[in-house]
Amino acid sequence: MDLFDVTIIGGGPAGLYSAFYSGLRNMKTKIIEVQPNLGGKVNTYPEKVLWDVGGLPPMQAQQFIENLINQANTFLPTICLHTKVEQITKNGDIFEISTKSGDVHYSKTIIVAVGGGILNPIKLEIEGAEKYEMTNLHYTILGLERFRNKKVLVSGGGNGAIDWAVELLSVAAEVIVIYRKEQLTAHESQVEMLKEHGVQILLQAEIDSLIANDKKTAIEQVIISRNGETYSIQVDEVIICHGYNREVSLTFANDIEPQRKDNYYLVSQGQCKTSVPGIFGAGDIISYDDKVGLLVGTFQDAVLAVNNAKLYIDPEADQYAMVSSHNEKFKEKNRELLKEVICKA
Repeated sequence: MDLFDVTIIGGGPAGLYSAFYSGLRNMKTKIIEVQPNLGGKVNTYPEKVLWDVGGLPPMQAQQFIENLINQANTFLPTICLHTKVEQITKNGDIFEISTKSGDVHYSKTIIVAVGGGILNPIKLEIEGAEKYEMTNLHYTILGLERFRNKKVLVSGGGNGAIDWAVELLSVAAEVIVIYRKEQLTAHESQVEMLKEHGVQILLQAEIDSLIANDKKTAIEQVIISRNGETYSIQVDEVIICHGYNREVSLTFANDIEPQRKDNYYLVSQGQCKTSVPGIFGAGDIISYDDKVGLLVGTFQDAVLAVNNAKLYIDPEADQYAMVSSHNEKFKEKNRELLKEVICKA
């Protein structure tokens, strides 16, 4: 049995910072991530610029994730990618984590950091739409450059859709937004930015059908249904942001099933503890009053979860890790960093 102090299920921002902080607390750490790469949902918008992380200059999401991964690897945690956790049981004092491949992982504590679960984009329910996914029908944006000087239609009115529409302003020739409801639900500041740039926003409108080009390889026109009438819009690219279907496959044995909210979110009993001793939550998966749904809140969740996992294993341990500026673990690393600075100067 290869026994770990803490196993973190999920390799997004919450899981990555948990791994860094648990290493800081001298805990033998493992991350299990279902995707083939770390980063979680942030990987769905790699070129989006993040402004709201304290102390960091604005940076693209892909650089932010690279930084988080490098930080998480500071204390060399074991990382298992492309590994789907299916059930968690407990045998005595040890949690047993069973995966789809049949492997079992063993841990003294668990931090669940799976965010919104395994997310699959809600597809456009129009016959034949799937054949355009290889050309100009998109459910996420992996790079803005392909949209340069293009006429782009964005379908959706939530934060995901409107954030992408705002990002496209810098490269696209024209952006059109359509939404089936009477009012956009995205952040007001982002909506105002679209309006300031004169973006056409069609409410109570949805895609009725798609018309292909002569070669039948790409969408040339989108037929919009609005208030009982139909309109044709010539397009170069179509982006669908209708939300995600959440696959909830992680289960617990009946005797260690944590209290949940809305049949999904783990309910915090305070300081990111779940109702089951030894199981903690961090990030979007953990629910409590006054939850801050931002990356900065995720980092606090990670610290609370790790500190309480440490105390669960060793009740005599300090409640908090020593601050990084005084921590013995960083003395040698600080010397190396100072050498680099001197050499560059």
